[in-house]
Amino acid sequence: TYSSPVQVGALTNWLEPSAGVYSTLALVFGDTLWAWGRNTKGQLGDGTTTVRSSPVQVGALTTWAQISSAPYQSSYAVKTDGTLWVWGFNHKGQLGVGNTTDYSSPVQVGALTDWSVVSGGSYYAVGTKTDGTLWAWGYGQYGKLGLGNTTDYSSPVQVGALTDWSKPEAGYAHVASVKTDGTMWTIGKGTNGQLGDGTNVS
Repeated sequence: TYSSPVQVGALTNWLEPSAGVYSTLALVFGDTLWAWGRNTKGQLGDGTTTVRSSPVQVGALTTWAQISSAPYQSSYAVKTDGTLWVWGFNHKGQLGVGNTTDYSSPVQVGALTDWSVVSGGSYYAVGTKTDGTLWAWGYGQYGKLGLGNTTDYSSPVQVGALTDWSKPEAGYAHVASVKTDGTMWTIGKGTNGQLGDGTNVS
């Protein structure tokens, strides 16, 4: 354990990190994907369940664009071609591939090529597409999927019909998202005021 920053290796071309509870994903210039940390459910995406204390590359592709390491052992990424890929823990269908199977290597969610942003929360995920629609899947507790219920979904489901969603961010049990008009919207568990609406209820 360190109480001051320590450098990871000697590279100077890191672009974007995403930290989960026990593991980390990171993009390197050139759009390669790297991971390290706990790997119990295959969340590092290297085809194993081996703990890694140094970065290991996830495959050899150079087409990764955006990543999200969810709090509990699930990983998400969008490629430059707009496809969505997932791996790791899946007991609530949070990977969005229509089942509850764990995967130690990236698998594609459907065949669509219009994903823009993805964000993994606690056993669920949300994402936007290039047409501005908002999608959610996984553990529906507290209504955090925004679908008007608390049902679990193992495949992405569209949230409403609006096309002005910009960047969603999944928390432990709530979602915050900005729209293209600059307004902020939240949904899910609010017992600690995390929804920002002046209340402390879900």
